[in-house]
Amino acid sequence: MTLPHVLQRLRLPVIAAPLFIISHPPLVAAQCKAGIVGSFPALNARPAAQLDEWLHALKEELAAHDAAHPQQPAAPFAVNQIVHRSNKRLEEDLAVCVKHKVPIVITSLGAVPEVNEAVHSYGGIVLHDVISNRFAHSAIRKGADGLVAVAAGAGGHAGTLSPFALVSEIRQWFDGPLYLSGAIATGAGILAAQAAGADGAYIGSAFIATREARASDGYKQGIVEGTAADIVYSNLFTGIHGNYLRGSIAAAGLDPDSLPESDPAKMDFAKASEGAKAWKDIWGSGQGIGAVRAVVPAAELVERLAAEYREACARLLGPQPFTG
Repeated sequence: MTLPHVLQRLRLPVIAAPLFIISHPPLVAAQCKAGIVGSFPALNARPAAQLDEWLHALKEELAAHDAAHPQQPAAPFAVNQIVHRSNKRLEEDLAVCVKHKVPIVITSLGAVPEVNEAVHSYGGIVLHDVISNRFAHSAIRKGADGLVAVAAGAGGHAGTLSPFALVSEIRQWFDGPLYLSGAIATGAGILAAQAAGADGAYIGSAFIATREARASDGYKQGIVEGTAADIVYSNLFTGIHGNYLRGSIAAAGLDPDSLPESDPAKMDFAKASEGAKAWKDIWGSGQGIGAVRAVVPAAELVERLAAEYREACARLLGPQPFTG
């Protein structure tokens, strides 16, 4: 299946994941100008009225960029909507997205047909993130246009399935837009996602260590210094399992190796978005951070990914030692 036009205008087949608290217009604009889809969670705009301001400013900045660089227009942007019932802002935030005709809406923590219909009303597309084949079936049945397969090793709320297993099962029945998330922080990883059957990669944690990211210096340095061994998987902080930096858990006075289990029924994203302690003090991160060596501008990170992607493609086109 041919990708929707909005996903064809990319320098690299990459969507920058919406990072709670961290992603905001300066980072998204930098990502889009560099040629990949930039995104932010609607809940990052606080108070809610700020979402309209953010979208207005972001659209103006990208339009100015396109006018100045007609040969290299910016990639489209996306807004993430948490559709879990605890998000009391969903209806209001969705109306703002419809007003601004946000080209891509990424939905999480539930699939709601009415949200998909609202986005489709102006020609936008919906990508829904899933951690299992069952959830993927549900999302497409309810009207999503595409999927983000959130596999083991992804930052923040993540699943436990191998990316190869998850993508393979989804591709047995779905030929629409599919992006893979889970410890991807190199150009070779982007190509691997495509080789596995995805249309591209969904990259989050590497962008925490960028100058435009709205993260503390300590958080950024934790990404630079961390490796896969520094990631802890727990549902204690939000009621949903996710991956977090070990050092931030220890700094909060908790034992990373003895965290109690939380009751998923008590998950309240509205409360989490107001206090945001789970994300301000306990830092989400994926397992791919070993590839992150320094805090750099977002454009420089995209340039590295592009160079590595070209190199990986070139290696595959070289002599093949296996002929069986």
